Amino acid sequence: MRRALNILQSTNMAFRKVTEETVYTCTGHPLKSDIANILDWMLNQDFTTAYRNNMELKTLKGLVLHDILTGIHLFVHRVDFPSSVQIHLLTKMADMEYRLSVGTSEKIQLSSLIAAFQVT
Repeated sequence: MRRALNILQSTNMAFRKVTEETVYTCTGHPLKSDIANILDWMLNQDFTTAYRNNMELKTLKGLVLHDILTGIHLFVHRVDFPSSVQIHLLTKMADMEYRLSVGTSEKIQLSSLIAAFQVT
């Protein structure tokens, strides 16, 4: 509860108006629209374009791959993928999160994330 109050106070001080977008911006988490764009690029663009667009968004908004993985994780559970596809994606994402926690490159893991979505 205290964390929620701190976030609301910080958002109010920084933006004077508390909205979903200002809260996400204040906490540094990707917006739902950012996650939707990332997923659209991974599912509908070629690998190079998807990678370039994701890197530009990460740089522009200061996002980290861990937060992007968290947002995509919710998406994978909500969409009606075949079980084998869902298991494949969740396994790959779990592997990426582990590798990020031990210090591997975000660029390499982003490539792995895009590849996981384009292979399925």
